[in-house]
Amino acid sequence: MVAAAPKLATQPVEGSACEIFSIKPRHSLIWSAETAVNIFIKRLDPGRAGARVAVKDTIDFAGLPTAAGSRALADAKPATRHALVVHRLLESGCVIVGKTNLHELAFGATGINDWTGTPLNPHYPDRVPGGSSSGSAAAVAAGEADFALGTDTGGSIRVPAACCGVYGLKPTFGRISRAGVAPAATTLDCVGPLAASVHWLSRAMEILDPHFSIESPRTPVLGVVTVDVIPDIATVVARTLAASCLSLRTVVLPGMKEAFSAGLAIINAETWAAFGPLITTGLVGEDVAQRLRSASTTTADQVVDAEVVRARFQDEVDAALEQCDVLVLPTLPVEPPLLSEARANRSSVNLTALVRPFNLSGHPALSMPIPGDRTIASIQLVGRRGADALVCGVAVLLVDAITSTQGFPKPS
Repeated sequence: MVAAAPKLATQPVEGSACEIFSIKPRHSLIWSAETAVNIFIKRLDPGRAGARVAVKDTIDFAGLPTAAGSRALADAKPATRHALVVHRLLESGCVIVGKTNLHELAFGATGINDWTGTPLNPHYPDRVPGGSSSGSAAAVAAGEADFALGTDTGGSIRVPAACCGVYGLKPTFGRISRAGVAPAATTLDCVGPLAASVHWLSRAMEILDPHFSIESPRTPVLGVVTVDVIPDIATVVARTLAASCLSLRTVVLPGMKEAFSAGLAIINAETWAAFGPLITTGLVGEDVAQRLRSASTTTADQVVDAEVVRARFQDEVDAALEQCDVLVLPTLPVEPPLLSEARANRSSVNLTALVRPFNLSGHPALSMPIPGDRTIASIQLVGRRGADALVCGVAVLLVDAITSTQGFPKPS
């Protein structure tokens, strides 16, 4: 039996972080109802205690419409039942604190949304929150939730996690149910958690997948993937990995760029199939409308070619992971763009250069922030398909190594 939906709150919950919440990670920022409102499409009053979870507005919650941050879907009928992942959360005793904002139709990497408002990036307020799961990343960065659910079709969990300085996991494709998640048909999209620590990330996976149990390898070998990134990020990542004292070996994935292009072809074809008809309403934001129009030109032959690349790149990643326990590389090739920069180039598709290939291949991939450096950088860990628990275990080892050797406080 599906659990009853928590009571809807038409006003901010009294005394909650929606009214005032102070954080001082790298900037001093006072949260107010005015600034925090863009994190949530709708706040919920759970009416009881439990682990606080925020849920992206592409995931059905009984009694509320799933509008995917789009004015074109503002009149959608309320969902009649919870998505399976929401049902599992409620059944485990979690409380849903709200549905989170996103880049419209989950089709963008910056998180900028001129209809619902752009969520403020709690740690870096002058920079984009990242997309498409912008509100989910901002919610955990701001302490509004213990963990949040996002979706990741081409980096949409890992990019905002990196932009907001939190942890995010794209599970192995197909591992977590997408029943009740938009779009209904996809060969790329995954539901996954975002959190302020690996502990909460792993706890979320235990709830979403009863078979998940974190693995703790004693002496993992990390395959450091050679990629093109700005020098500052390359330096920070290399220094962090060296300080971990874990075993490192260099890995080359020649098919990364080809996999990126193939991933774009498939996401364009599938997103056009799901949301293309909304163009005729005239209500889709112009940046997403432009991307949809471009997506409409994707041909069947391009998709067939992309599937050939998918199979080849899967084999390439599998072969690399025979030589090491996980692959490691930066999450983003650059620092999160300033909001002003992103508005000048609304697509910012380059942000997904290092994450999108692993949507194509289906491998689990986790983004973890590098603390205490002036350069905003994150590390991405990629594991064998089905080895999500090992990826989380290696993340724990890296966090422990970094905090012990560099003196940073360990996230709780």
